[in-house]
Amino acid sequence: MSVILFNLTTAALMVLMFKCGMALIGPDTIGRRPLPWAAVGLTALAVAAVVLQLSWSGAMAALDSDPSKSGWWRVLTATFMQNGGVSGALWNIVTLAAVAALAQWFWGGPAMVGLFLAGIVLPQHIDSLFGDSSRSTDPRNFAGSSGATYFLAATLAAGLLVRATNRSERLLALSVPLVGLALWVAQSNGHGLVSVYGLGLGLAALPLRARTARGAGRTPDGAPGEQLGQEA
Repeated sequence: MSVILFNLTTAALMVLMFKCGMALIGPDTIGRRPLPWAAVGLTALAVAAVVLQLSWSGAMAALDSDPSKSGWWRVLTATFMQNGGVSGALWNIVTLAAVAALAQWFWGGPAMVGLFLAGIVLPQHIDSLFGDSSRSTDPRNFAGSSGATYFLAATLAAGLLVRATNRSERLLALSVPLVGLALWVAQSNGHGLVSVYGLGLGLAALPLRARTARGAGRTPDGAPGEQLGQEA
């Protein structure tokens, strides 16, 4: 029962962040937006990694991020390994595809990839600042893309928090860190904590995005008609 509750609450947090992304981008504009090629690339990597796991029984042992094994690159390759069975792999790939697309439309392709990479490497370093060397806040358990995906999704909540045009949108965005912290406190659910980290980095990155938009001749307030030409 505790596993089911854990999965349900983890999924609920993702639904909240997905709703934030949709509100931020504008669901009516999606059909007119360019194909998010960087998001397609990340999703293709995740699918290819699953195919590799299915065809090579030693893939997980060779590419996971078990701290007892050497290899600086393991933290990167482990992200695309999946260890939650068929349903877990499908969830991780589908959520990665959806979140990466929304994030690319808001942040742009290079920034989206940068934020995803931050979601891979930053949480464990932030943990160490608080004296936590056990990696207990890493939801991947040495493998899996969910941690980086939840981190990236939370940057969309950050965007909505700043750009919300009404109270319901603002409350939706605020619910992400509140639910995330609640999951961490109640369940030691690392997905909740990395979502708080992602929201924090998203807030810090918004001024840089605004300057980049102005430099490219776009308005930084994200009006849909002016963002459709954003780099894909």
